[in-house]
Amino acid sequence: MKTRIIQDDPEPDATSAEESSRSTNIAARMARWSAHHRKKAIFGWLAVSIALFAISIVSPAKQIVFETSGPGESGRADTIIYNDFKQPAGESVLVQSESLTADDPEFRTTVRAVIAGVSKLDAVAKVESPLNAENSGQVSDDRKSVLVPMEIRGPSDDAADKIDPVVARVKELQKAHPEFYIGSFGESTGKAVQTAFFDDLKKAGLFSLPLTLAILLVAFGAVVAAGIPLLLGLTAVLAAMGLVAIISQVLPMDQSVPAIILLIGLAVGVDYTMFYLKREREERAAGRSEEAALEAAAATSGRSVLISGLTVLVAMAGMFFTADPTFASFGVAAMTVVAVAMLGSLTVLPAVLSKLGDRVDRLRVPFIHRLRRKDGEGQIWGAIIDRVLRHPVASVVVAGGLLVAIAVPAYQLKTAQPSIDTYPQKFLGTYNRLKVAFPGTENAAQVVIKAPNVETTAVKEAIGQLKWRAIDSGIMNEPIDVDVNSAKTVAVINVPIEGSGTDATSNKALASLREEIIPPTLGTVPDGEVAVTGNTAYAKDFGAQMKTVAPLVFGFVLLFAFSLMLLSFRSIVIATKAVLLNLLSVGAAYGVLVMVFQHGWGKGLLGFEFTGGIDPFLPILLFVILFGLSMDYHVFILSRIREGYDKGMGTDEAIAHGIKSTAGVVSSAAIVMVGVFSIFGALQAMIFKQFGVGLAAAILIDATIIRAILLPASMKLLGEWNWYLPKWLEWIPHIEHEGKVEPVEAPTVPTPAA
Repeated sequence: MKTRIIQDDPEPDATSAEESSRSTNIAARMARWSAHHRKKAIFGWLAVSIALFAISIVSPAKQIVFETSGPGESGRADTIIYNDFKQPAGESVLVQSESLTADDPEFRTTVRAVIAGVSKLDAVAKVESPLNAENSGQVSDDRKSVLVPMEIRGPSDDAADKIDPVVARVKELQKAHPEFYIGSFGESTGKAVQTAFFDDLKKAGLFSLPLTLAILLVAFGAVVAAGIPLLLGLTAVLAAMGLVAIISQVLPMDQSVPAIILLIGLAVGVDYTMFYLKREREERAAGRSEEAALEAAAATSGRSVLISGLTVLVAMAGMFFTADPTFASFGVAAMTVVAVAMLGSLTVLPAVLSKLGDRVDRLRVPFIHRLRRKDGEGQIWGAIIDRVLRHPVASVVVAGGLLVAIAVPAYQLKTAQPSIDTYPQKFLGTYNRLKVAFPGTENAAQVVIKAPNVETTAVKEAIGQLKWRAIDSGIMNEPIDVDVNSAKTVAVINVPIEGSGTDATSNKALASLREEIIPPTLGTVPDGEVAVTGNTAYAKDFGAQMKTVAPLVFGFVLLFAFSLMLLSFRSIVIATKAVLLNLLSVGAAYGVLVMVFQHGWGKGLLGFEFTGGIDPFLPILLFVILFGLSMDYHVFILSRIREGYDKGMGTDEAIAHGIKSTAGVVSSAAIVMVGVFSIFGALQAMIFKQFGVGLAAAILIDATIIRAILLPASMKLLGEWNWYLPKWLEWIPHIEHEGKVEPVEAPTVPTPAA
């Protein structure tokens, strides 16, 4: 191995050493300006954050119109319905008896009472009686159940505000006829699920903040120090909310964007602040003056924050390649909050630390503060890393084999749009009865035809042909309803299909409609435009779109992440290994998702029964977010290793020093992320549950097995090859990692008063 010789310089005094240690990198210059203009930096940040948040309250983010932004053929059908056929919202009342049938007088009397009861309500525009001969499809095959559908008066967008009296009246009717089951399903169910969705978001925010503070108190041992990362994360979230509200006027946002902003904002805001603050405290403990310690933290951890932030931004930008408005809104939201958190870490944080000085350790937590080590190293991680470096081959084989085993189930990953069966069961009492009594009615495909006149003989005959072919297929059911808009230019044929909506049976019915039934029927109508939509069609089209764009997203993120790591560390080995380790971490997260949500491991603990598969949004969404967040740790740890190497340490010594000195802060930051993501895993909505479990598992794996075992073991095995750069890449500029931070002799920092 090549011997590295470091020339000793004459020992400077403390003042001259601190002057010479001043770095010229952009992070250090920003910190220097902030420290010298504390009031402008602190009050300017607060004023901008509050003003932007006020904008988000006064002018909330404009939301995506999903009816005009869907994928493929189903998207075209939804757009036709939205633009040309303003259908009213609906609600259906199920009347059911265990012994009587629809032919019995008592049953018919109860049905008439239901019709009369809901017809009197102002919110109800129209009620269809199952007792009329033309509505025979509203009576079940065993004639023990009937459906009483109704239309809600006015625009469908306002229906949620009008549905409560209908629900109340149905409850009154149930109370008056206890021998029957009388329950409603439709608009009321959607409203209940929507309310639960936003209640979940409130709970996540409510629980994540105190949990984060508790973890930070343990990490720093002082209230003031623990409050700084949380406050920076919160102000970044507030400012991002306002910026996203402004951007949404041009690019509308998904309703889940606030959750993305909260998750990512807290994660990176706390990470960046902890990296910075821990290094500043470490430099003070080593004997530097307050100003020199801040300079050192800015030149090293500040630079790591800058590189990490840029890497996260690049990863999040990958979502734009999906050509999907929801992903685009997620990308904008995530990039905005990461950029704001990064800016805050490089500007207002140095100003705050400069103002507080050693008072950052005020309000110490008894006992916990005494457990902290001044060098930032953890005894447990130190012991683990020492053993890993003594046995690198065994460490790589065992840890790598474990992660590969966890990742193998990812090959079975099956995406499925969450069906209504994944909703909390407390909302599905009537639905569960309905799908047994009327198989297929809960999953209807909507065949949309647009023509100059849909009431011509040719169109009516084509619709008739479609009906009998659908019923004859054996995987589609009655009743097949036809609705025509007032202009008579659009007809919507609702065709109940077999299956759960996302399984093979439902997909077979959809394929039969599109490929075999429509072409010889509605497909022959002159000047007609035909498309199929519905839950099954949307899931199929969205899945096809994701399969097409996934290689673009993955390729973009991997290429640019590799390029950033190559430019930052001037090593093709480091860049390649960073990408491979992150891919292994993501693969393991996919494997956990499959084991939990497809094979049902731990479903009792997480509180779900049925999923059908992984939400189609998650594979790409998790990939870009996990790749970005895991790079936080990787950049921070590698920067510290490279810093030691550039100072003259051997590779083995630099690895041990870099990982041990960052183990505490990486562990604390990871615990914050895992804690917050776990809260989302406990929520009711399946998308949140899968999202939270996937992120929590991946971050836990990344911060432990990847960073504490595979990274040091692989670097130990590679030795000096870690820093290999081909000659044809020597043009890459050398970026300092140590920030010209030279050791100084200084008296021990006096212990500040509690």
